[in-house]
Amino acid sequence: MINNPILPGFNPDPSILRVGDTYYIATSTFEWFPGVKLYQSNNLSDWQQIGYALDRSSQLDLSSLDTARGVWAPCLSYNDDKSLFYLVYSNVYSMRSGYFDLDNFVVTAPNIEGPWSEASYLNSSGFDPSLFHDDDGLAWLVSLEWENRSNYDHPGWVVVQQYCLETNSLVGNVTRLTTGGTKRGCIEAPHLYKRGDYYYLMTAEGGTGYGHAVVMLRSTNVTGPYEPDPQSIVLSNCLDEFDEFAIDDSVKLHRFEPHSKLAKSGHGSLVHTASGQPYIAHLCARPFAEQANCILGRETALQACQWTDNGWLRLKDGGKQAQLTCEPPLQHPETIGQLPYSFGRDNFDPNKLADDYQSYRLPLRNDCIRLTNPGIEIKGTGSLFSSRHMSLLARRISHFNCRFETSLSVEPKHHLCSAGLTCFYSQSNFYYLKVYWSESLGQRAISILSSTLAGKTEYTQYRIAIDATCKVQLAFELQGKHLHASYCLANGVWHNIGPCLDASILSDEYGSQKFTGSFVGLFCEDLRQQQLLAQFDYLDYQITAKHKNQKP
Repeated sequence: MINNPILPGFNPDPSILRVGDTYYIATSTFEWFPGVKLYQSNNLSDWQQIGYALDRSSQLDLSSLDTARGVWAPCLSYNDDKSLFYLVYSNVYSMRSGYFDLDNFVVTAPNIEGPWSEASYLNSSGFDPSLFHDDDGLAWLVSLEWENRSNYDHPGWVVVQQYCLETNSLVGNVTRLTTGGTKRGCIEAPHLYKRGDYYYLMTAEGGTGYGHAVVMLRSTNVTGPYEPDPQSIVLSNCLDEFDEFAIDDSVKLHRFEPHSKLAKSGHGSLVHTASGQPYIAHLCARPFAEQANCILGRETALQACQWTDNGWLRLKDGGKQAQLTCEPPLQHPETIGQLPYSFGRDNFDPNKLADDYQSYRLPLRNDCIRLTNPGIEIKGTGSLFSSRHMSLLARRISHFNCRFETSLSVEPKHHLCSAGLTCFYSQSNFYYLKVYWSESLGQRAISILSSTLAGKTEYTQYRIAIDATCKVQLAFELQGKHLHASYCLANGVWHNIGPCLDASILSDEYGSQKFTGSFVGLFCEDLRQQQLLAQFDYLDYQITAKHKNQKP
């Protein structure tokens, strides 16, 4: 059986594709750089990272963006005639007052591992673009046309327009297709497919939270009209029928169901095996059983499907609810239980950073990061509160029970300088275990800084004075919704520092109700002269309990 989620941790909005015998998935990365995470598999169960599509500043500008802006809902497709991969995506800049300021782009590559082309502008009318290659050689872009006017139905229409494969641009008229196949509202994530005589329009409805669902409509013409599925929804973990069409709330905390197996299931993408078996890749989340917080963010799961005799898509088990396991294809390479990320101790390859790592908004400047064989040197820039530059190298937290450890050498000489280990969601949600200069102590010290709804908190009552030059080991251990910090000096004995910390602040639902995920990272700041150097020997990520695909 295939265990869900297939891509644990922050991996939302999956776009799945098969080319030959290989499957690919692209996921959203929002304000993290590089943009658009790519995976491949030969059996739909074991997934391997293969890098990023948007790995150059010339392709992607995320500077000064707020949390949960940036790259939304990439759609991966392939044109057989051109032997070319296509990736369309939104770069969202603002969501103020019901206005979505964004641009949609396309990049191409002859190989999934790149290099990917420079970005070509498409339009700005709405997010979640998706490219469909018809069997007559034409291509079509389907996306949202956002509605920002008062007294009009929100969020607007799903629209379609012809795409020119020669110029990578849109041509012809825009055609409105639908405002939704249900009354759940918050329509998004449209994808077009063709099977037999029908064009199928798959959408996400009910918002990207606890009312989320996969919905299907169909037509005999690509430009419509489209009829909704008589079953209403194909997939969800909120099975109640409800009418919230005119309500802009996309999270819908009031629809949280504590016993749901895979909450928030929606934003689906369809793929067929070589023998014709259909599967839906979709986003999901695993909140704490007694509360709605999802510290791992929105993840990617897979469900086996089947087509009915009258041409509608259904889950293979006959229900509508996303499950923790699904049947593998009838003919597939042996499942080996491969995880999509590398775990254990990373001493940092001197030639290339592992694909696990990303930076916040901007690529780390060449003068701010240096592989030192072994280890990595990071030069301090802005703080973790910065909306511009910060010297943060981070990777996804993908387990409810895990431990992160590093060893660093750093000699701050001013109170505006520090370095250490952070568990980070955004500038408003993080914990920072740091080595810094204490003026009151007249020497280096270890302490914890946090950012929560209560604002900035310095846990100075727990600070530990340390020698001027000794190497320091720092660690965080995550145990469900509890986070513990510790340190070790030259004697090799580990000591706890600070109180038991509330890990639920590292979640989509805490405070601002965004939709990204939690990271652990190495960080260095120098708010004085941007010259402080911190030498990190390794980053160790250990799973501390057998990882089970269930909520804690």
